[in-house]
Amino acid sequence: MLKKVRSIALLAGCAPFLAACVSTPAQAPIAVPDNLQVAANQVLTLEAKATGVQIYQCAATPADASKFEWHFVAPQAELYDQQDNKIGKHYAGPTWESNDGSKVVGAVQAQSKAPDADAIAWLLLSAKSTSGIGVFGLTQSIQRLQTLGGAAPADGCDQARLGQQTRVPYQAVYRFYAAKS
Repeated sequence: MLKKVRSIALLAGCAPFLAACVSTPAQAPIAVPDNLQVAANQVLTLEAKATGVQIYQCAATPADASKFEWHFVAPQAELYDQQDNKIGKHYAGPTWESNDGSKVVGAVQAQSKAPDADAIAWLLLSAKSTSGIGVFGLTQSIQRLQTLGGAAPADGCDQARLGQQTRVPYQAVYRFYAAKS
């Protein structure tokens, strides 16, 4: 009976906003691969959605200068909170910069293939450096998850396009972790 009363009370509280309550389903948790797990002594401080591009440049392959492939240059994305408010940006380094002025530069520690073959890999990064006292100032680890798009093109890089860049749209979820207090 108590469960039923709580359900009715919750629905009554939603009555003026019922469409919003019904149309905003809870998101399923992200199944993070074991090699991308953060240390047990860290806690999630921020989850941000990124929308932007992965930039690639056409270059000769290191093993054979007569063959060409797309090489990663940098990301360029806007970061958004769960309410779709712009909270920062992501760019070369890789660097994440908050609107509050704080920054974190990461270094890849591990990666896992994305479930979608056309998406860039999921990553675990450690903080190489941080600055500022804002949201990124104490970051120790970063996960890149739920990627869509962003993978290097499979073709289109040849002698005629040497040095040219291409921008591949992508989306991702970034999770930022700091030491537990």
